Amino acid sequence: MRTTVLYQFNTDSDLRNWYVLDDVVMGGRSSGRIRLSPEGHGLYTGTISLENNGGFSSLRYRTQPVPLSPDDRIRVRLKGDGNSYQLRVKQDRRNRYSYMHEFETGGAWQEIEVRLGDLHPVFRGRTMNRPDFDHFTIEEVIFLITNKRPEPFRLLIDKIELVYR
Repeated sequence: MRTTVLYQFNTDSDLRNWYVLDDVVMGGRSSGRIRLSPEGHGLYTGTISLENNGGFSSLRYRTQPVPLSPDDRIRVRLKGDGNSYQLRVKQDRRNRYSYMHEFETGGAWQEIEVRLGDLHPVFRGRTMNRPDFDHFTIEEVIFLITNKRPEPFRLLIDKIELVYR
């Protein structure tokens, strides 16, 4: 087994390949932002609004195509605020759909680890009639919050790793 760091935040992190995509693209009013915490973690914060049929915010990391297999795993060290989030990946950043795993946070540092082949395809919150992740690259990693209630959110991200089996 071999582990590769896909991204690790630190006080000098370059955030150019990170961007936020909120429901404002569909007329909503949610807002999210990414910045570095004083300790050098990725700090993704914002507010979810249900106005104008809104209700989501996503943080996205674009990378060059990374080779892997559906049996490999993605592992993220993070600290949430008690909200549910989704970890998503895209094998091709141009696709409108992504592959998703939902997870809970509890206010302490935790590791989320999931086998890529267990991620199921979704588009706009609906499961698609496609196979689970069966690709050999990823180009984008996404953190999404969409809890169907107006609320602030705060997610600290330390690192994203790939665990090759």
